Amino acid sequence: MSVINPNSLKVEHGYVEPNVANAQSDDRFEFERHGYFIVDRYDHVPRSRGCLTASRG
Repeated sequence: MSVINPNSLKVEHGYVEPNVANAQSDDRFEFERHGYFIVDRYDHVPRSRGCLTASRG
């Protein structure tokens, strides 16, 4: 566990457009000036609790 970056998990709460509430696992979004995100396949609950993960490339 000593090789895991303790700062790699960053949880932020915020608001997004309403259509993100209907997103399904692995849908992808780009938020201007914030980057690319993918809908988490494990923690996302459509129309309830959204969970997006930052992605690269």
